[in-house]
Amino acid sequence: MLSSLTNVNVLASGLLFAVIQAVFALPWLYALDPKGFKATARSAAGLGWAAGVVVGVGLAFAVVLGYKSSSNDLLWWGRTYGIILNYQILADLFIGVPYLLTLVLPKTGAVALAAYREGWRQPMFWLILAGGKLGMWLSVVLPYFTFGDDFKMMKQIGFDIMMLCALLFGVLAASMSVSEEIEGRTAITVMSKPITRRSFLVGKFLGITMACAAMSLLLAVNFNAALMANRAFDPINEDRTYDPMPEQAKQKMVPAVLKVTPTGPAQPVATGATMWLGEQFAHSFGVLLGFGKVMILVAIATALATRLHFVVTLVIALFVFLFGHLAPVVVRVTEMSPSQSTGTRLVGFLANVSNVLLPALEFFNMSPAIIRDTPLELGSFIVYSLTVFGYAIIYTAIALVVGLLLFEDRDLA
Repeated sequence: MLSSLTNVNVLASGLLFAVIQAVFALPWLYALDPKGFKATARSAAGLGWAAGVVVGVGLAFAVVLGYKSSSNDLLWWGRTYGIILNYQILADLFIGVPYLLTLVLPKTGAVALAAYREGWRQPMFWLILAGGKLGMWLSVVLPYFTFGDDFKMMKQIGFDIMMLCALLFGVLAASMSVSEEIEGRTAITVMSKPITRRSFLVGKFLGITMACAAMSLLLAVNFNAALMANRAFDPINEDRTYDPMPEQAKQKMVPAVLKVTPTGPAQPVATGATMWLGEQFAHSFGVLLGFGKVMILVAIATALATRLHFVVTLVIALFVFLFGHLAPVVVRVTEMSPSQSTGTRLVGFLANVSNVLLPALEFFNMSPAIIRDTPLELGSFIVYSLTVFGYAIIYTAIALVVGLLLFEDRDLA
């Protein structure tokens, strides 16, 4: 009797896991073939085939749950399940967010969708993405000579790689796409339709920014896997690989998920999947900080590209990036300098002007959250990340307003 109940429990758990994956697969399956998806949904035979596939996948899950009786094995399978579910959620976001934008802002969304698709089709996107992934995996095996803090150094490098890859692609895409369409008279063709200059510029910015966000999220999944590999690669420093914020997320999420998970082998699988998703959730706010910096510089590059050649735009964007980090440091150094000579006062004045006009990019740095002796509370970090991202939205809006003013007087003929 007990064995029968166990088998029924395992079968129900396998079907539950299959249904969850099937639900998150619906949006991207619809995007791949809308006509075929609708035809299948209206056909009894099509629905029967779909149900059969879900049941078959559920049976396969049940076989794995019944065969892999070790908790460690089931935990590993749960992480694998979480990775697959994570990619499905990202695919839904990549498809759903542009679609929602076209519903809310039809004209701007149409331009944004075209720029977004163009970003995915560019070889530069995939080359930078591959380079970022390779850099993260190289950081797993590189020695840092930090006397036991290699994990923290690798984590800081991973966040910097995500930010720099998205920043490089975004600034290059914005500088080249906007300036080439204006100089090549393509913008005239676009705006001969009922699309205003405002919709054109904002749509370009949103499309490129969504492509940058997609790159950051794909690198984030790779980053989490690299962090797991680092723990396995260097087990001697296992006590130094404790990551407080992901652990806090897992402590909140795992018990909540286990309450609605059937007992038995499904519990460690659900635990493994939730641990992966909890780590991704905690890291996503660090990714959000870096993306705020990307968003500001892409907005500046988009605004400048309405008037300047893309090479000049790149140089100015590099200047903003460097002095946005350097200006606060120069201000502090000049204020503490004992000799207030004419040169020192001039440097201090220029640094203060740059500090006021340029974005405060040091707020987007993850180093203070990683390299610290006392653990950082996840809730406080979430509040800080959202506050800084709000600042990024405000500065981005200002940059786009300046870009619109520059673009309004630009002769496109």
